[in-house]
Amino acid sequence: MTAPAPLPPASAAQLEAWLDQLRTQRKMSPLTVAAYGRDVRELGRLAGAADWAAISHNDIRRLTAGLHGGGLGPRSIARKLSSWRRFYAWLSTQVTLAANPVDGVRAPRAPKTLPKALSVDAAVHLVSSVAPQRAAEPDELCNRAMFELMYSSGLRVSELAGLDLAYARAPGAPGPLGWLDRAAGEVVVTGKGNKMRRVPVGSHALAAIDAWLAVRPPARDGGNALFLSNRASRVSARVIQLRLARHGAASGTTVKVHPHVLRHSFASHVLQSSGDLRAVQDMLGHASITSTQVYTALDFQHLSAVYDAAHPRAKPK
Repeated sequence: MTAPAPLPPASAAQLEAWLDQLRTQRKMSPLTVAAYGRDVRELGRLAGAADWAAISHNDIRRLTAGLHGGGLGPRSIARKLSSWRRFYAWLSTQVTLAANPVDGVRAPRAPKTLPKALSVDAAVHLVSSVAPQRAAEPDELCNRAMFELMYSSGLRVSELAGLDLAYARAPGAPGPLGWLDRAAGEVVVTGKGNKMRRVPVGSHALAAIDAWLAVRPPARDGGNALFLSNRASRVSARVIQLRLARHGAASGTTVKVHPHVLRHSFASHVLQSSGDLRAVQDMLGHASITSTQVYTALDFQHLSAVYDAAHPRAKPK
């Protein structure tokens, strides 16, 4: 398999300048910047143009149709279009463009799907179960603390991985992305859009964190990370995903469990109990309440299931 042709030097330099602005001025995460870079490099390779200004609106429409015809999902196409549109918006401040060629191009409509959520009993069993023979092992205690906290506070896996033991800031260094405020019973996290929020932590999660902190070894790099890998370094999002998947299989959970399942379960269960959509929005860190409203449909599904099972006139005999 041959490697894709590199971008022309001038085009590559413009792309790197934009990515550098995202890193330094917009303070976007390395993963987000890398994703933007991949998307725009792909545009350059697919279009095969001598420079960015030579790519037209019709080119973008043709490439979008080609991605869809090749089996790429609507959400993935929408993400690429968003990356391309942002890049051209910046490029128009650097060079003269007739127009943003991505404007007016939309991804195919994605079918609406509800997020997967565990039942209350299944979620509680998942986060509280431990292997009896390993109940006191440090990595088992770390796992339980992480899983309890994800379900207790609806954290994204990146937010969980970025937590520190407490707020600490070295002179001249940026502040932490997130930290545990044990006295307040809260965590402070940095979510999408670089927005910080405080989220309450339940008593079971706090107890699990205390049990982990009692055996937590010093971080290998002397850092302040709350959760550590087996090598005593900050745990990565990928390690959390793998640990949760293994734990779910070992605990007998019937569905494949990943961190977002616990976030969905948190949102669904809080909404079922409180009915307070705005509070759930704030705790999840959604910029728009539209993103949170999907859980009202999930809540209605739960109510429908209860009605169908309990009401004597719900179903024909």
